[in-house]
Amino acid sequence: MINSSNILWHQGKITISDREKLNNHAGVCLWFTGLSGSGKSSLSVEVESLLFSKGIHTYILDGDNIRHGLNKDLSFSDADRKENIRRIGEVTKLFVDAGMIVLTAFISPFRMDRDFVRSLIPEGRFIEIFVDCDLATCEKRDPKGLYKKARANKIGDFTGLSSPYEEPKNPELVIFNGENTDLNKNANLVIELLLQKNIIRKG
Repeated sequence: MINSSNILWHQGKITISDREKLNNHAGVCLWFTGLSGSGKSSLSVEVESLLFSKGIHTYILDGDNIRHGLNKDLSFSDADRKENIRRIGEVTKLFVDAGMIVLTAFISPFRMDRDFVRSLIPEGRFIEIFVDCDLATCEKRDPKGLYKKARANKIGDFTGLSSPYEEPKNPELVIFNGENTDLNKNANLVIELLLQKNIIRKG
């Protein structure tokens, strides 16, 4: 809800179609979701590297990075997690409108919040990618030591342990990222999907 009646949307002359023609590819959101330690950030970085090598205009919005600035005032309560994703959704919408491929790597544990972001973006321009990794493997990786802290009750409301993670029901792509999976192979599965959907072109 907008808290002022004195705000009007200012429409520019350049459309998303104009920007996409200039970029020679479509604007789209690749929304990576999964448990902490599932490999979302690593996968998004690898996908962006492959896209960049093809001359694609990209940008990564990573959960930790965003909390250093835009969302540094938010905690990890359910309400603040919801607000975290709402803000990211609005930023993502702007990147897509700019004709870019924006890659987001957020746990985004609640299905309703992910569906809200989908509703902000034009149909076909939101690609939900579930990075599927079992809890035991995520906890074994524990790159930031968060599971260890959560088990010691030093972190409350921790997704997968004391707070739920709602798996996507109908994601555009599921990436199984177990203990011995190939990062480059998984990244190329994302590239193949973008080619199939004519988001990018071969070459």
